[in-house]
Amino acid sequence: MKTATKLIHNAHSVDPTTGALNTPVALTSTFAQKDIFVDQEFDYARSGNPTRKALEETIALLEGGAKGYAFSSGMAATSSVLGIFSAGDHVVAAEDIYGGSYRILNSFYKRFGLEHTAVDASDLNAIRAAVKPNTKAIFLETPSNPLLKITDLRGAIGAAKERDLITIIDNTFMTPLLQRPIELGADIVVHSATKFLGGHSDLVLGLAVAANDAIGRRIYQVQNGFGAVPSPFDCFLALRGIKTLKARLALEQASAQKLVAWLQNRDEVDRVYYPSIGDRAALHASQADGFGAVVSFKAKTPDLAIGFLKKVRLAATAVSLGGVETIASYPARMSHAAMPPEERKRLGVSDALVRVSVGLEDVDDLIDDFDKALR
Repeated sequence: MKTATKLIHNAHSVDPTTGALNTPVALTSTFAQKDIFVDQEFDYARSGNPTRKALEETIALLEGGAKGYAFSSGMAATSSVLGIFSAGDHVVAAEDIYGGSYRILNSFYKRFGLEHTAVDASDLNAIRAAVKPNTKAIFLETPSNPLLKITDLRGAIGAAKERDLITIIDNTFMTPLLQRPIELGADIVVHSATKFLGGHSDLVLGLAVAANDAIGRRIYQVQNGFGAVPSPFDCFLALRGIKTLKARLALEQASAQKLVAWLQNRDEVDRVYYPSIGDRAALHASQADGFGAVVSFKAKTPDLAIGFLKKVRLAATAVSLGGVETIASYPARMSHAAMPPEERKRLGVSDALVRVSVGLEDVDDLIDDFDKALR
């Protein structure tokens, strides 16, 4: 089956006990043990829950991995994956990763001795040059947030394998419907399922998928030890959202492409960022099945960007993305606020930058609203 079919038809499509077409929500903190001397699958809900298991097995299937793990947020997933490394280890990370990932590497894990080097991940030579004797992993995000820069996944994964390094890919923007890094050789994929996978702006949840059982056991040790796990009901909401992913993303992506073409002809807009634009569009198309529904644009001035955010009506000015409603965000004050201003400026995350997650509204209504807001 193709990925779009697996969204609906998988091992958890039908409840084997009742025939229900939705996964039952197991609202329990503990489980009766028939024999305390015999291990059983579920004993305490931090360690495992039937609803969470359904979500974890579903995301593993969709990404083509061996094991899936659910967490209480996307950052809990990323932080737990980084938790498999030790003090003195080194990670090579893309310099334009999500602001929360930047923050956790530069503050929390730095305090515990996990080193990292930020590089322009679009340059494979820069990735190779950053590798040290104590490097254990390469952490990438493509398209990147918020400038949608494209990394050569095959090349980067190949460079990692040359040195026996673990590759971690944040696949939040593309989802497994459009991009499956494990099929290209990646070791770990992480998601903020709060975004497109959940798709309705009604849950906060993270996911990680391990390509093999050995790495999976390391992630599970952190998941069970830290205990940053989601509620069963949030797992249910994520499973529900996954079922409609193809329909939502197909329309959102089509609208995004029309919006991109319109923005490119606006005098108020200095530059538009989208994976189909630029000299790396062909590279992206070679490793993904679509361009996604996130668009960024740089207004001519910061005042124009801020004025747009104040006046736009059909896009919520908010943190996050991937919901049924269009969301416009201001990275300099939202997703990348923790990044020093000089670093944001160097990377191109300017005060005139706006990121738009295109929703399910009629695209002509969106364009009309954007036109009025820009003017």
